[in-house]
Amino acid sequence: MAEHRIFGISFASVYPHYVTKAEKKGRSKAEVDEIIHWLTGYTRLELDAELEKKSSFEKFFGQAPLLNPSRKLIRGVVCGVRVEAIEDGLMQEIRYLDKLIDELAQGKAMEKILRE
Repeated sequence: MAEHRIFGISFASVYPHYVTKAEKKGRSKAEVDEIIHWLTGYTRLELDAELEKKSSFEKFFGQAPLLNPSRKLIRGVVCGVRVEAIEDGLMQEIRYLDKLIDELAQGKAMEKILRE
């Protein structure tokens, strides 16, 4: 099976879209960064370094310091597909992030977004 095109796309090229989506709904860049930290374990400095390197999604998630085990609690639909039913591990990680950003933009409380 062919690799998904998004795997090779630079995370840095999509990151501003996550921030814009959140800010349009009255949320902040800091909240987007908090979600990324919770999901991947990247610190602020590590995230900045990944953005600077323009790492692909594949490298960004493949080199994540600590993928949060609670991410498996993320449920719902992104782009018409249930995130918990996605079989490809990397695609599932990407869609977990998409789902969390969607929840942020929908106004959910950070405690619920971060499955606390």
